[in-house]
Amino acid sequence: MTPDEFWSILHAVPVPVEPIRRLYYNKDGEPLFYAAEDLPGNYIDVDQETFSRASSRVRVRNGQIVSTATHRDTKKLVPANHGIACDPRDVCVVVNTECSHTKWTIKNYEQN
Repeated sequence: MTPDEFWSILHAVPVPVEPIRRLYYNKDGEPLFYAAEDLPGNYIDVDQETFSRASSRVRVRNGQIVSTATHRDTKKLVPANHGIACDPRDVCVVVNTECSHTKWTIKNYEQN
């Protein structure tokens, strides 16, 4: 084998591509899932350790992962213009939007 053949073979070897590791999250910064593929939606790229841990006890704030282990989250149902349509007399009864209804959504209250 000549040196030129050696170098041509060496240059033909593909360069390894860094795998995709992403945390997809909703509009409130709550994690939806971790994925190793390009999917539609809001996401941030994460390192191998974060991806391997795949913790759901995190939030995404300003493009950064924030641990919620030291935070207390309180969730509450509140009336809204969007959300699940329920009977006006009982939030436990989901109704068709054509019926008389009140829409409810979940509001998060986070404390440090």
